[in-house]
Amino acid sequence: MSDTSYVFQSIVAKKPAHVIAGKGCRITVQKDGKVYEDIIDAVTGAAVGALGWGDEDVGKFMAEVLPTTTYTFPAIIGNQHSENLAKFYIEHSPKGAFASALWCCSGSEANENAMKIAKQYWNEKGNFKKNKFISRDTSYHGFSLGALSISENARADEFQGILIDQKMCPKMPVCFPYRYQKDGQSEEEYTQELLDAAEKLIIESDPETVASIIVETLPGSSLGTVPPPKGYLPGLRRLCDKYDILFHLDEVMCGTGRSNPNGGLNCWENFLEPGQFPDIQTVGKTLGSGYVTIAGVLVGPKVKAAYDSGSGMVIGSHTYSSHGFNCGVALKIQEKIINQGLTKNIFEKGNLMGKKINDYFADKHTIVGDVRGIGGFWTVEFVKDKKTKEVFDKKLDIGHKIQDLMFEKKINVMGMQGCVSNRTGEGDFILLAPSFVITDEDVDEIVSRVIDGIESYEKILVENKEWA
Repeated sequence: MSDTSYVFQSIVAKKPAHVIAGKGCRITVQKDGKVYEDIIDAVTGAAVGALGWGDEDVGKFMAEVLPTTTYTFPAIIGNQHSENLAKFYIEHSPKGAFASALWCCSGSEANENAMKIAKQYWNEKGNFKKNKFISRDTSYHGFSLGALSISENARADEFQGILIDQKMCPKMPVCFPYRYQKDGQSEEEYTQELLDAAEKLIIESDPETVASIIVETLPGSSLGTVPPPKGYLPGLRRLCDKYDILFHLDEVMCGTGRSNPNGGLNCWENFLEPGQFPDIQTVGKTLGSGYVTIAGVLVGPKVKAAYDSGSGMVIGSHTYSSHGFNCGVALKIQEKIINQGLTKNIFEKGNLMGKKINDYFADKHTIVGDVRGIGGFWTVEFVKDKKTKEVFDKKLDIGHKIQDLMFEKKINVMGMQGCVSNRTGEGDFILLAPSFVITDEDVDEIVSRVIDGIESYEKILVENKEWA
């Protein structure tokens, strides 16, 4: 087989590893001419998998949907499948949270559309000055130019010259208790410090010009699944109400059942107070479980009402927005997930996985500094010194090297750098985001292989005199 890659993405100098088979939580991968079997997939791509590999019902779903749909341009003719999927998401969220939805192809596209929806909302209300989008330091909202503009990381820096003027995209402090909650500072005091900083930035930016505040409910690849401290998201919601700003939660990675405490869809149900909702929410990843290309923007009643009483139109449309076939298949996938209680399963099994990893490393002299997450979305952060939380030299590239070592030990994880400083690449971690179908046995195997991989890499560091 040729080592030449014809796909211009990621590593272009040679052909990357390819998945050639899979079933449930297991995959078979071809890499550098060698076949690796029985690899447990503990990250499902980029937190995409819900039903796991080779689900026997998805082919049937596709066969059922295909005869009922044909392509139409969504700006002219809609389709019932997109309506049904929107209705499902609205009805399986807390009452009053959402009133409408737009379906698109990726999380980046969802966040781009969310920004435009927010801007048009203010135009519909006659406030044309609201053009700023406040987000956070060390954040990631996608790889298109608008999404990168509201992100803060090395990838955004790379394209700085063609992004939205950063004066229009101010950044409030990152929310990261493990790193930035001071010694002796209570959780409530740290939350208030963050909210005070957010309010200060709103005032400095002029509230009359701020369209929305955008945060990931449970950050993914930028920061590594940091749960917000108690009161933080409710506090941001109240600030948005106080200064007449839209509240946009990005749940592309953490949402659609991956981290929901009630057997439902939304991660924010862990944190917001009763009656509090986002005005706009972006979703994706597990929505189609990787079988179809789909993401979305959920719109709250207030936003929908402004359009209804205004122009009654959304400006613009993408070719494959609310694609009938993709929406129809995604709906059947979501119905199966809900009917089989798989969101409840991943919440319980994921928390068990995280607890077992944390308990194992808690009292050991180890490079594991922090284990954090909720439900089916977890992070292990690595440090040179557990007490001081000193990071490793970024040149060592610990996160990616542990990822590669774990692959040799037949577990697939996502190795990352940059949780301490996305711009300098400091701070190594791995992400875990298994399929919703994991069993207790799968949990034990993931935990065992993660522990083995980390301890094996610690030995390498000691031998190379890079850690002791």
